[in-house]
Amino acid sequence: MTTLLDGSPYQGYLYAYPHKTAYRPLRPRPALGDVWAAEDRAALFLYLHIPFCEMRCGFCNLFTRTRPPAEQVSAYLAQLRTQAAVVSRELGDATFARAAVGGGTPTYLTAAELTDLFSILTDVLGVDLAGAELSVETSPATATPDRLAVLAAHHTRRVSIGVQSFLDAEAHAAGRPQKRAEVDRALGAIREAALPVLNLDLIYGIPGQTARTWDESLRTALTWHPEEIYLYPLYVRPLTGLGRRAGDLLVGPGRRADDPTRVGDPGLATGPGLTNDPGVATGRAGESDFDPAWDAARLALYRQGRDTLRAAGYRQLSMRQFRRADVPDPQGADYCCQDDGMVGLGCGARSYTRDLHYSFDYAVGVGEVRAIIDDYVSRPAGDFRHAEFGFTLDGTEQRRRWLLKSLLRAEGVDPAGYAARFGTTVAHDFPQLTALSDRDWLTTAPAQPTSVAGLAAPGTGTRAPAQPTSVADPAAPGTVPLAPALPQPTSAAPGAGPGRPALTAPDRLVLTDEGLAHGDLIGPWLVSGEVRAAMAGHTPR
Repeated sequence: MTTLLDGSPYQGYLYAYPHKTAYRPLRPRPALGDVWAAEDRAALFLYLHIPFCEMRCGFCNLFTRTRPPAEQVSAYLAQLRTQAAVVSRELGDATFARAAVGGGTPTYLTAAELTDLFSILTDVLGVDLAGAELSVETSPATATPDRLAVLAAHHTRRVSIGVQSFLDAEAHAAGRPQKRAEVDRALGAIREAALPVLNLDLIYGIPGQTARTWDESLRTALTWHPEEIYLYPLYVRPLTGLGRRAGDLLVGPGRRADDPTRVGDPGLATGPGLTNDPGVATGRAGESDFDPAWDAARLALYRQGRDTLRAAGYRQLSMRQFRRADVPDPQGADYCCQDDGMVGLGCGARSYTRDLHYSFDYAVGVGEVRAIIDDYVSRPAGDFRHAEFGFTLDGTEQRRRWLLKSLLRAEGVDPAGYAARFGTTVAHDFPQLTALSDRDWLTTAPAQPTSVAGLAAPGTGTRAPAQPTSVADPAAPGTVPLAPALPQPTSAAPGAGPGRPALTAPDRLVLTDEGLAHGDLIGPWLVSGEVRAAMAGHTPR
């Protein structure tokens, strides 16, 4: 039987669950005081959204507006301050342990406006920026010395910049008209500002990109010694610049065999097709399978990038994220938007409690985004006491979300932690995971780093090669049968007998190297029917 696992490995980036396209109007609107009353508010994550950019990249489907009038920026910051004050009162006694500012491009703001923004965090919300592991997004055009000085003065620990490619032609092909000189100037300014952590984003699968040009971007990135690097596959989505010209880029039926842009080998990524929704694939195998040759090209470039970074001393933390081995992990959870206890401020931000994810309305199209921003800045303060759009997570969806946000990370799933939180087992709740082990995409490994499948080998700081055996094979050396091992993670696993020693249950359930490579397939495959139906009912606008 053909399933989604047999389809394109690039179904979608499941950076949050449920995806925002599954959100619907909440009626009646719940009061935030009630929403947060039973939540642990001792160490919350704060996210501020600035929905402005100097330009919109061709691949971008984020909620943002380009070059807004100055008066709208001022009105937005004033309204953000109002919302922060209202939400702070609704939360009551709350402490923010982590903070991030994203967008959009927060450094689109001037240095003075950034100073005003940080005063909202400190004066209104009481955030201790020195201990908040603050992360801020920037861009080559806006990472200027005066702005970076404001970031440094307010204890920003991590600054993330989207370079995408160090080759001008590739950047332009991805819909980002930047110049290499501008990128170098920005990176030099960031290093001069002495911010502790530089994250650098690169994209693979750009039209015209080859193994040689990808290597050039990777090697150039490494000359800046970034503490973190993210490698993103290119997606072409509706309502984006690339999406509008997808017909010109599509490689497939109708292309002549001698077409010079035709994909001929996995080292050349030319013709992206159009994915069918803004988040993840909505269902059947092959729905996003527009171009197998492009899929093969992206997979080859991903493996090349992964291997290059590992060889350079980077630890792989997820399909996309790599951290230099000598860089300590942040205090608390890594910067991501999936964790419970996140408070989002701004019209494009999401907030997460255990059983409710909520936000304002969502759009990608220029006119719709402008309308939502206009609505946000004109609202009375009382509106910020309520949640408006969202998704309520029942116990089943909470379990699924916990699994997804754990499994798609390199450290994998902690069965004991799952059992402690939900009172049941991963194996009982998700028997379909055996399909991943059957493909050698899933294995078990002890919690402490050893040179077994999927974990860091001692002294290497890199993820060890995956074992070629299936988790489901009880005779495979170093593995444990998936189904009997997971229910009792703290005791001897069933299955011991004559000639077979008792095996301790696995500490963690981890994706193999190939499992991580297929993370953008595994994530959508695990989406529930309810969420999938809600996403399918969303109309991109």
